[in-house]
Amino acid sequence: MERQKSSEKCVISILETSDLHGSMLPIHYANNQPNDVGLSKIAALIAKERSNNDQHVIVIDNGDLIQGTPLAYHHARLDNTPVDPMVLGLNYLKYDAAVIGNHEFNYGLDVLLKAVRESQFPWLCATIADALTGEPFLGKPYVIKELPNGVRIGILGLTTPYIPNWENPNHIQGLRFEDAVQTASKWVHVLKEQEKADLVIVSYHGGFERDMATGEPTEPLTGENQGYQLCMEVEGIDVLLTGHQHRSIAGTEINGVVIVQPGSAGATLGKVQVELVQSEGKWIVASKKSELLPVAGVHADPKLTELVSSYEAKTQEWLDQPIGKLTGDMRVQDPMQIRLKDSALIEFINRVQMELSGAPISNTALFDNVSPGFPADITMRDIVSNYIYPNTLKVIRISGQDIKDALEQSAEYFELAADGTVQVSAKFRDPKPQHYNYDMWEGISYQINISRPVGERVIKLDYEGEQLDLTASFDVVMNNYRAGGGGNYLMFQDKPVIKDIPTDVAELLANYIMERGTIEATVNHNWEVIWD
Repeated sequence: MERQKSSEKCVISILETSDLHGSMLPIHYANNQPNDVGLSKIAALIAKERSNNDQHVIVIDNGDLIQGTPLAYHHARLDNTPVDPMVLGLNYLKYDAAVIGNHEFNYGLDVLLKAVRESQFPWLCATIADALTGEPFLGKPYVIKELPNGVRIGILGLTTPYIPNWENPNHIQGLRFEDAVQTASKWVHVLKEQEKADLVIVSYHGGFERDMATGEPTEPLTGENQGYQLCMEVEGIDVLLTGHQHRSIAGTEINGVVIVQPGSAGATLGKVQVELVQSEGKWIVASKKSELLPVAGVHADPKLTELVSSYEAKTQEWLDQPIGKLTGDMRVQDPMQIRLKDSALIEFINRVQMELSGAPISNTALFDNVSPGFPADITMRDIVSNYIYPNTLKVIRISGQDIKDALEQSAEYFELAADGTVQVSAKFRDPKPQHYNYDMWEGISYQINISRPVGERVIKLDYEGEQLDLTASFDVVMNNYRAGGGGNYLMFQDKPVIKDIPTDVAELLANYIMERGTIEATVNHNWEVIWD
């Protein structure tokens, strides 16, 4: 590009979406009520930023784009021929780049690569490589944007390398996942020394493993989140865009690196504004700041809404498809109560998993506090509103000790407040809610006393009327995320896989109900949480 005469000052605004998770329209799919989220609202904020002629605007998506809503699921699983609706949205908004997120792999490589081919912007992923050649996956570790005034901006994409601990191995076959800090050190050097970038932006689909002020660890240092380490150990990063943890972070720096994280589902747009000035013939960063722009009160972009209207119409028709009927009560009135004692909803999911897999023991979670449970007349909307992830099932062989250790880890979900009431513990609440990491079991009988110290809370654990033998082996069915050790359930990692059921659990539940026509709510009260 021919360089024009440089001005003395250059203002650049970097806009970030992250963890959109298929959120296009501002609705709750459980009931179609309004919701202040979605790319269609983000679109209006991007347009407003671009209307300011005093700044150059760069727009980046930081990953976990194509999975997470019924709209995304319907496209990936049932009608994958058209352009991916989320890619359609980013194309319309003329995004400059996107980063591969861990959930991009959930529907398999064919679906992901199709979305990449449809994109009018590059996908960046320096930390993912071809296992045979070592070449970066998709061939794009970074891009260079050169502005008319000659400012060169380097954008490096990084993805958390922890993906093999969660993902179906078939979905990542032939790929190698590399450490984010080591990879960033290599490529930031290239951007600074070879590409002569005046501004280095790292877009990292990962979060922060340490307290941003003190540097104290806030989670096990597994390599899943290396944001703090990137800021402290990789020289040359000016801006770090983050995600994965669904946190809302802005207005701060770590070791001189300005950081931002825009929550999830398009509730906010991350913005970093950088001012560069010329000094001795070079552009240098004079100031930088980050903020979050909320979509609350913003009207959705009507053109983008129209572009995805056919996708939405098909999705809504599918969601309203009758599945079957329920006798009894499987509603979620109080999520905490569901997690304190056995309920018909959790028992039903566990029993379906046991029946379809043949395993005598099962676990599952109430993934989110907005899960509504099942009404008397069950539709597909009810299925996907309760089972929100495209998980599959695995039966793994584990020891009785593994079961006890897993129960102790789940028991850490609770803590007693000063007034003696039960609440979610800080470990499962901060830096983001992790309701999906609290499991409830069927096929065993157990009691948890949360007034006891952490690690000593399981006070009863029986199998078939006898105390569970901690040295014996048991076949347990669980979702593929948990079976791989997801949620730091490391006791499940690398255990023998006895059976793999590759069908999505939501589909399994729907088929189970359709085959029977009517299901019945039952509760055998095989477990409970108590406190003195």
